[in-house]
Amino acid sequence: MCSSFKVWGVSPSECELSYPCDAFMEAPDAAYYRGVTIQASAATIFRWLCQLRVAPYSYDWLDNMGRKSPRELSPGLDAIEVGQEFMTIFELAAFEENRHLTLRMNPDAHGYKLFGDGLVSYVIQTENERSCRLLAKIIMRFPRGVLGQVMRLILPPGDWIMMRRQLLNFKALSERDELRSG
Repeated sequence: MCSSFKVWGVSPSECELSYPCDAFMEAPDAAYYRGVTIQASAATIFRWLCQLRVAPYSYDWLDNMGRKSPRELSPGLDAIEVGQEFMTIFELAAFEENRHLTLRMNPDAHGYKLFGDGLVSYVIQTENERSCRLLAKIIMRFPRGVLGQVMRLILPPGDWIMMRRQLLNFKALSERDELRSG
């Protein structure tokens, strides 16, 4: 059974879903699942996911060199194309507007040698007009050797902390914007 660091906010049936990242890597070393319910439309949530082009929206003091992630939508960031940089170490691998973003660790990025090959799909599942589930699946192929063994130990709790904060930030920002518009 999965440890608590591998799954947060996601039901067993949501773990069994097919995610877009699955098409990019066969037999990953590990998979992690995260999820949150957001009282906002898929379009609002998707616009916030596009903000990952400029900031990680987790703990800025740690994950963004102290720069605050924008708290308002930046014009034009939702004009996305496969291959664009996201969060400085990822590139956009695939997307479907208002449905999902799939990011892959850029092999030229600093963190690639440290973490290994990784993909994350952020999937928006509409529950009704003003409520969605934002699900994330992370799949990893760790570096071989001692570094890979260390990453297997520290990545799950580290990612749990960072991605939990990220998803909760997207929840708060999306719900705030939905209230403003509605």
